[in-house]
Amino acid sequence: MCMMSFSVIISALVCALVASSMASDIKSANPSAEARALLESGWWGKYSTPVNTYQSHCTWQGIICNGAGSVTSIDLSGLYVGLELRNLNFSSLTSLESLNLRSCSLNGSSLSYLTGTLARLTYLDLSQNLLTGQLLISLTNLTQLTRLDVSDNYLSGSIPSQMGYYLKNLAFLDLGRNNFVGQIPSSFGSLIRLTHLHIDGNAITGPIPTTLVLLNGSLANLDLGDNQLKGLIPFEIGNMTKLVSLVLRRNNLTGPIPATLGSLAKLNYVDISSNPFNCTLPSELGSLKSLGVLRLSRSLFYGSVPRTLGNLTNLTLLDLAYNQLQGFIPPELGSLNNIVSLSLNGNRLYGPIPPSLGRLLKVTYLELGRNKLNGSIPQALMQLTKLKFLSLTSNKLVGAIPPSIENLSSLNFLNLSSNQFDGLLPPEIGMLSNLRTLILHTNQLSGYIPVFRYCNFQYLDLSKNQFNGTIPDALGLCNSMIHLALDSNKLSGSIPKKLENLTQLQFLNLSSNELYGTVPACLCYLCQESSFDFSHNALDFVNTCQKNFTNIQGNSELGEHKKGKKNLKTLYIVLPISLSITFAVLALVLICWRRFARNQSEGLDMKNGDVFSVWNFDGNIAYKDIIKATNEFDLRYCIGTGGYGSVYAARLPNGKVVAVKKLHRIEAEDQAFGKSFRNEVEVLLNIMHKNIVKLHGFCLHNQCMFLIYEYMENGSLFCALRDDAEAIKLDWNKRVDIVKGIAMALSYMHHDCPLPLVHRDISSNNILLNSKLEAFVADFGAARLLCPDSSNQTILAGTCGYIAPELAYTMQINEKCDVYSFGVVALETMMGRHPGELLSTLESSQPARRNISLEVLDSRLPHPTNEQEQDILLVLNLASACLSSDQKLRPTMLAVSREFLTAKGHSSVTRFVKNTENSPGQCDNWENICSESVASNECLICLDE
Repeated sequence: MCMMSFSVIISALVCALVASSMASDIKSANPSAEARALLESGWWGKYSTPVNTYQSHCTWQGIICNGAGSVTSIDLSGLYVGLELRNLNFSSLTSLESLNLRSCSLNGSSLSYLTGTLARLTYLDLSQNLLTGQLLISLTNLTQLTRLDVSDNYLSGSIPSQMGYYLKNLAFLDLGRNNFVGQIPSSFGSLIRLTHLHIDGNAITGPIPTTLVLLNGSLANLDLGDNQLKGLIPFEIGNMTKLVSLVLRRNNLTGPIPATLGSLAKLNYVDISSNPFNCTLPSELGSLKSLGVLRLSRSLFYGSVPRTLGNLTNLTLLDLAYNQLQGFIPPELGSLNNIVSLSLNGNRLYGPIPPSLGRLLKVTYLELGRNKLNGSIPQALMQLTKLKFLSLTSNKLVGAIPPSIENLSSLNFLNLSSNQFDGLLPPEIGMLSNLRTLILHTNQLSGYIPVFRYCNFQYLDLSKNQFNGTIPDALGLCNSMIHLALDSNKLSGSIPKKLENLTQLQFLNLSSNELYGTVPACLCYLCQESSFDFSHNALDFVNTCQKNFTNIQGNSELGEHKKGKKNLKTLYIVLPISLSITFAVLALVLICWRRFARNQSEGLDMKNGDVFSVWNFDGNIAYKDIIKATNEFDLRYCIGTGGYGSVYAARLPNGKVVAVKKLHRIEAEDQAFGKSFRNEVEVLLNIMHKNIVKLHGFCLHNQCMFLIYEYMENGSLFCALRDDAEAIKLDWNKRVDIVKGIAMALSYMHHDCPLPLVHRDISSNNILLNSKLEAFVADFGAARLLCPDSSNQTILAGTCGYIAPELAYTMQINEKCDVYSFGVVALETMMGRHPGELLSTLESSQPARRNISLEVLDSRLPHPTNEQEQDILLVLNLASACLSSDQKLRPTMLAVSREFLTAKGHSSVTRFVKNTENSPGQCDNWENICSESVASNECLICLDE
């Protein structure tokens, strides 16, 4: 009986406790108060009526409630823009367990609104926003957190050490791509449940704390890349047996590499590239049997390539490029059965290419260039049927190119330049239907240039060999050709007229051969471009081209005369009738003309043929003045040649000098040229900016079309940079201003026009300089409006060396194509020459923390002053960001122009890309220049006051 009474008492107590707990939950979590807090935040603006029921808010987008109607989860990731944390009363959301506001454009230093009230919060994601300020110590009150992600923001200051003491439940911590400084707290060794730790893309200094090895029972992913860490990789790293991914790239770590790294049996991904290790590679790396990716490039490794790397049979990518490795390529690398990408480029390797590499049947990317390899190309390499990229450039390879190269059916890029290959170029190479780039310059190849059956080349360089015979007519069928170099050979005969069909061609070099005869008419109009070179031949270039320029109209009229003579009898019959009708029509036109001229005489002075009359009249008088001023477009008045017309300087009777771009008759008959001409008129009629060349007028007559522009006294930026005297006039201040002017013009085109306008051909040839050496964007023949409802796909357009890499594959244009071209022009302006190989160097260091040294600057100018150096660093670093191989990570031109505008107000501000060697220690003021859609560490600029 007593026992039963005791049981009843216990049951009653339990029920009372449960009821008390439920009452406490209902009391602490008031659904009505929660709904009111959500509504008043303004985040759910479409719900404008008062909330009458407890659970109505639970149906709102991104809201999850428990059975009592209390909010337990808010997930608005990527759905809302411009949210303010301070607008939501988090103190009412006492049951909240998960908060995901990723990519909501949160801004300001408002983390304090989250702390102290969300005691049950386990999941917090605020990544990819615009948050600033410091990571508050009070955040450590959220002791139940298992996941904390604040990556891709602008948080600054040091990382609070208290996080390691209070957030003991953390399993995932991502602080990456912010502006944190200081050292990694040693207290992080206390986060014994941590599986993922990312602090990459900051300005963290000091050593890697040895306390991290205390996480040996949990940590699987460790990313400390893109910082300023110094010292050694801790020897104790071998104790982190759960480690799967290790990223330490782009720091200042030094060697040796601990041999204990080889004991991490689960390691799948290792990237320790771009550190000054300056040591040998341990053979213990061959023990990482689970390894799939190994990146060791640009780290000053010396000695030999460990043979034990051949044991890594699960490896898909091995990158040892740009080190100081010596010796033979280990034949054991042929055992890497799953390798897809292998790069040994830029070392000091010698000896023959091991035939065992022919067993890498899955490889698509093989780069062995810039070494000291000798011998011939192994026949075994011709078995790599999946190979898309092969570079053996700049070695000492000899012998013939094997005809069996036709087996490489997937090959897209082939570079065998700067070797000692001899013999004939096998015609089988023309069977490679996917080949787009073929570079064979600086060898000893001889014989005829073969006829390529599949002529899909965009880039073909056979220069500096001993090819003889004639230039094949079939090259004129390569419709996609952008770059063609056949110079410095022994080619003879005439230039095939079919080369005129290469309408996409931007670079042509036929110099230093034995060519003779005339230059085809269309090439005459292009020959004055710096990218077209016919010199050092026996071509009758001057006479034939001048004749083509001045007599083309006469030749056309001669043809018409012959045709008319054949039909003379017909003319005798219809002539009397035609004359009668003609006189009647002329009389009527004359009467109307006189009335119109009287009405116009009061408003316009047409006596001197004012060029502005082209807008308001039919252009006849201005046309006559331009014909007279250029002596009927005599070659002596030609100051340049564009993609579809020649440009002449014309001094009008009123003394005004204008630039006249004339579309020649032979070009006017080509629909593509005519379309480009009309496209330029249409574009320039609707835009006006101080850094865009001004269109004064145009003439669209059937016999002669031309545009009339503002005259630019100093020609193109390209020519100015390549003339020593002119280049010196472009001092550092002027060059910075030139880059700013281009940026402002492109920003206007991309962001201030009703529809975004993409130029598609930004190059130094299309940047003109006026008498004050101010920059003007010109040549809009290839420009396109971007329609929101269109795929915006197009044929490839632009100048070789300035075209964004993705265009060659996607053919889809957007504003980021111009951004890439701007980056090339900006570097060219500061370097005094095209950046050339520097572009590939920048693209290979992804994601970018690219350091462009001041050593690349134009040596013809004196070293910049401290103030000039600040502006130059800004230009170099902005250009670097624009040259990202991933177009999503390039800044917009609006962001770039704002950086320049901001710089004007900070004369004492030092600006540099975060985490470069030029960074003077710490920085507390970082600014984003990335596009709004992607927050990236590539697009951070430091403003160090």
